[in-house]
Parts: sequence; structure tokens; C-alpha cells
Amino acid sequence: MRTTPDKSVFVPKRKDTIVRQLCDELLVYDKATNKAHCLNESAAEVWNLCDGKRTVAEIVPLLKKKAKAPTDEQLLWMALLRLEKAGLLQNNLPLSGPVCTLSRREASRRVGATAAALAVPVIASILVPKAEAAVSCSTLGGVCNPRPCCAGMLLTCVAHRCV
Repeated sequence: MRTTPDKSVFVPKRKDTIVRQLCDELLVYDKATNKAHCLNESAAEVWNLCDGKRTVAEIVPLLKKKAKAPTDEQLLWMALLRLEKAGLLQNNLPLSGPVCTLSRREASRRVGATAAALAVPVIASILVPKAEAAVSCSTLGGVCNPRPCCAGMLLTCVAHRCV
């Protein structure tokens, strides 16, 4: 990692999102992309500390105070890269800024296997289908091509409608 001081600030994507705290994880649903992101405690803490005003140098000490496991600037950059990849930052990371090359394996070695489970930022993302895509069959009067008519209702497809 290059040690050039970075003056960049990071703005989390909060517009068009629904955010819910679930035990030790943070669920962020992006309505614009229909993606749901589950952030572990470490990633959630970084996302919450990114307010568009704080720099990396200002976030690291705050993260160290709040974190339940050892943390450092490399883990912060790892979290920022993962947040950017998930589309949860409004601005892109600076191309000239420090580059995180810390893998999960290296992080485990540095902070210990038990602490790594808490310290390493993890973001799991899934695409959430729209409500109409979740319907598997059409009901009375519904369009039945390509979707079939619901069998339990004893419907038949006539002229692309369930009757």
C-alpha cells in the first residue's frame, strides 16, 4: 500500500435506499438498482462513518474506537473498495490514492483468525426481483403467455388469457 496522504472524502449512497439494522448487520436496499446489500459490522461502521466530510485519516481513529476487533488503514481501504464495488458510494475512489492489496488471508494473519471474522469487511449483495417477476402463474383474466395459468384454479389459457 502506498502511504501517500489522501484528502478524499467518501459519500455513501443514501438517496433511493432503504436501510435497516438487523442484529449485527446492516441491510441496504438500493431501489434504483433493485439490489440488496448485507454489510457486516465492520463494513457497516465504515459506511456510517463516510459522511462526505471525513477523510481516511479522520475515519481510521474513529473506526479504531468503535471496532470490536483490531483495525487499521488497510482494512478501511478494503471496506471502501468493497463499498464502491457494491455501488454504495456516490463518488469513486481516487485513482491516485492508496491501493489496498490486503487479502482476507493476509488480514486473518495480521489480526488473528478470530478477530478477522469481525474486522474484515464483508458485503453480500443480491439482485431482488421486482414484485411482478415473483409471480409464477397467472390468475383469472391474467396474461398466460409465457406465464402459465395457475393449475390449482383449474384455468385454461385461451387467446393469451386465463379463463
